[in-house]
Amino acid sequence: MAEPTIYEISSSGRTGFQFHKPDVPCAEIPAELKRDELPFPEVSEVDVIRHFTRLSQLNYAIDLGIYPLGSCTMKYNPRINEEMARLPGFAMTHPLQPLDTIQGNLALIYQLQEWLKEISGFAGVTLQPAAGAQGEFVGGLIMRAYHRSHNDLKRTKILVPDSAHGTNPATSSMSGFEVVNVPSDSRGNIDLEKLKAICDDCVAGLMLTNPNTLGLFEEHLQEVIDIIHQKGGLVYGDGANFNALLGVIKPGEVGFDIMHFNLHKTFSTPHGGGGPGSGPVAVSKKLVDFLPAPIVGIIEEGNDETPPLYGFITPETSIGRMKAFYGNFGILVRAFTYIAMHGATGLRKIAENAVLNANYLKMLLGNAYNIPYNRKCMHEFVAEGFWNDAPGIHALDVAKRMMDYGVHPPTNYFPLIVKEALMIEPTETESKQEIEHFAEILKTIAQEAHHSPDLLHTAPHHTPIGRLDEVKAAKDLVLCCWIPPEE
Repeated sequence: MAEPTIYEISSSGRTGFQFHKPDVPCAEIPAELKRDELPFPEVSEVDVIRHFTRLSQLNYAIDLGIYPLGSCTMKYNPRINEEMARLPGFAMTHPLQPLDTIQGNLALIYQLQEWLKEISGFAGVTLQPAAGAQGEFVGGLIMRAYHRSHNDLKRTKILVPDSAHGTNPATSSMSGFEVVNVPSDSRGNIDLEKLKAICDDCVAGLMLTNPNTLGLFEEHLQEVIDIIHQKGGLVYGDGANFNALLGVIKPGEVGFDIMHFNLHKTFSTPHGGGGPGSGPVAVSKKLVDFLPAPIVGIIEEGNDETPPLYGFITPETSIGRMKAFYGNFGILVRAFTYIAMHGATGLRKIAENAVLNANYLKMLLGNAYNIPYNRKCMHEFVAEGFWNDAPGIHALDVAKRMMDYGVHPPTNYFPLIVKEALMIEPTETESKQEIEHFAEILKTIAQEAHHSPDLLHTAPHHTPIGRLDEVKAAKDLVLCCWIPPEE
C-alpha cells in the first residue's frame, strides 16, 4: 500500500514549531505578492521530515548502483573530496575577502591551474567557466578574438563533426559563427575527404570531441589537425571525454589549440540535475593573452622564509570576465583533492580501467545488441536498442525495462548518427562483478524483446511511477505539486 501523501494527512490547525509573536513591528507584505489562498498542507514538522525523506529515497544515485549514462561519466565521487571541500578554511571564506586572508584558497587555485596544464600539455588555464558548455563558449570567443586580432574577419565558420557533443554547435553559434557539419566515415572517424572539401580560409576552427560520442578515438587525429592548421584555423578539443585519455595523451602536445575540461566528470565531483559544474579552459601559448580575467598568479615571489603572494592577473588582450568571482570554488577543491590523491600513475590507471571496463562490457554483450561501429572503443560505446526480428521495440523500451532491474538506463537517442542509440559508459569505478551483472540484465532484456515484448512496452513495472506519456509531459507542464479541484 502506498504511503499517504502530505496532502492526504493534512489536518486543519496542525502545525510545526511556531515562533513567538515578534517584539518589533512586522513589515507589510507587498500587495502584489499576497494571495487569497495558499493551499499548503497543514502538517506537523515530523510529517514534513518524513515526507521529504521518503521522496529522497525514491531517487536513484551513483551511491546505489551503476549509472552508465554515456557521455556524462557518472562515476563514484570519493568521500574524501567532500571532506576537503567542507574544511572551514575553504567552505567559510568569501571571494571578496582581502587577499592576505585567502592565500590558501588562491594557492589551491594556482596549483590546480598548474596541474591541469601539466596533465593536458597546454600553456595556460582559466578555472572560471561554470560548466563544459560555458567552457566551449569561452573557447569560441577566444577563437573569434584571436582571428580579429589578426584582422582576419572573413573567418565566420566553425566545423562540427556529426559525432560531436550537442553543445558544440550550440556554443559555436552563440559565439557568432556559422556551424558547418562534418560527416563521419564508416569507421566512425571524421571523413577526411569531406573535411578537405569544406575546409577553406573562411574556417575559424574545428570543434573536435575526442574520443567522440561513439566512444571512438579519432584514427586520423594528426591529419585532421593538420588540415585545419594549414588553412589557418584553430582546433578546439571538447574535453568532456578526457576521462579516457588521462595520463595517456596530452592534447596540447599533439596540436590542439584550446580544450575545456569537465572537472565534474573527469575529476570526480558530484553533478547531474543541472549542477554544480566546472569547465576550465586550457589554451596554447599563442592564445594565453586572450583568456578570461582574472587568473590567479604569483604577484610576489617567495623565498626560503616567506611563501609567495598569490593574487589576480588580467591577460593583456583578455576576452573579459565570464562568471562572477573565480569559478565554482567548491568543485575546484574536490578536483584538486582527486588529482592529489591519485597522482600521475593513478590518473593513467583511471583511463586504462575506464577503457578496459567499456570494452569488457561490450564483449560480454556478444551478439545480443548490434554495435554499428564495432571496433575497440575507449571509455564508452553505442549500441542499437532495436532488432529487425523484434518489431515494435525501441531504445526507450529497453531503457524503461532496465529500471525494473534496479539499474539506471544509459543515454538514449544520442548520438543521432546511430539509430535507436543506447550510449553506455560503465566508468572505471565499477567492479568486474558489477559489469557482469549489468551485462546479464542487458542480455535478459534482449531476450525479452524477442519473446515477451509487452514487458518492455509497458515497463517500468516496479517503480513508484509507471511509464509516463513523455510527449504530453513535455507539452503540458505541471510545475507545482498542488492541482486545484475541478469546479
